[in-house]
Amino acid sequence: MQRVMILGQPGAGKSTLARRLGDLTGLPVFHIDLIHWKPGWVERSQAEKGQLCAQVHAQDRWIFEGGHSRSWPERLARCDTLIWLDIPLYIRLPRVIRRSLKHYGQPRPDLPENCPERLDPEFWKYIWITRRTSRMKMAELYAKAPPDKAKYRLQNRHQVDRFLDDIH
Repeated sequence: MQRVMILGQPGAGKSTLARRLGDLTGLPVFHIDLIHWKPGWVERSQAEKGQLCAQVHAQDRWIFEGGHSRSWPERLARCDTLIWLDIPLYIRLPRVIRRSLKHYGQPRPDLPENCPERLDPEFWKYIWITRRTSRMKMAELYAKAPPDKAKYRLQNRHQVDRFLDDIH
């Protein structure tokens, strides 16, 4: 396990899993939110995001968590391990709300400076609108992953904990 791709919808636990896996393996962790956003909640251009993702993909060792589906083919080609956190909406939505309340007004560790956590109805709307389409994209990517990739579809916290226990 040298290059790990972690996918999942908002609130699935991607950042948490990436940090925990990074602690266990010593692999460097990269968060898509640090690529997607500049300080002050300014979105980077598609070209800039693509370039930054390519820089991560080119490295020999990484854990890269998050979306930016335009970069998935390259990330999938480079990874040796694919983890899909396929967590149901009824678990994810309360997690997003708890996370927003816990970090309200301050940046989370996986966000750039000057991006304080906020209660963002637009983000909740995005979660609701993409609950099926985004999951279908991830399911398709997972199903089409080449057989030389180690693949893990984790659907609840107990499976995530067991996966991490097996890494020890």
